[in-house]
Amino acid sequence: MAKGITRERIVTAALDVLDEGGADAVTVRAVAQRLDVKAPALYWHVRGKQELLDEMGTEIQRRVQRGLALDASGDWTGALAHYATVLRQEYLLHRDGARTFSGTRLTDPDVLRMQEPWMQRWTATGVSIADLITATELITAFVVGFVIEEQERHQSAQADPERYSLAARDAALGDDAPLVREAGRLRAPDDDAFERQLAIVLTGVTATFGQ
Repeated sequence: MAKGITRERIVTAALDVLDEGGADAVTVRAVAQRLDVKAPALYWHVRGKQELLDEMGTEIQRRVQRGLALDASGDWTGALAHYATVLRQEYLLHRDGARTFSGTRLTDPDVLRMQEPWMQRWTATGVSIADLITATELITAFVVGFVIEEQERHQSAQADPERYSLAARDAALGDDAPLVREAGRLRAPDDDAFERQLAIVLTGVTATFGQ
């Protein structure tokens, strides 16, 4: 085992690689180079790229759970809104965050245990665990999809500032699609769009589960 190499250092280096090169740049070899060691030195801790991604996703979820501990919402839909906001913030901190961390497996039982107080809080108010999990999975899916689109558009625009030019879009459309032209100009800033769409999703959750 390479001296001084820990899972914590590996994850930190992997997140740095992610931020610099995106999801496709994250490999065990790239992380090893970042740490100035040979790739085999990391195999004591991670056996391949998927396990590396799992460790990264676990760290992000650890941070999300810490954020949830600060929640002061008085109802479970408010708590779900807080969860969505924290999750989006953590994903946005890293390039390709939503695409990289979604679907990863939590490797630390302590991170799983961190969910227990949150679940206890809401099941104690009469929310069933089944409804809580269904609602949480729905919110998670919404956040992942929203942030993937958000990050892809932002990163594409950085590479090509004219990629989403409304003037070019309007010129290509011509004058016979006025509603499509108008729709393009009604696109809200990401933060505003997120809040509005999240509110619609939560309205559906409330109507479905009667809370």
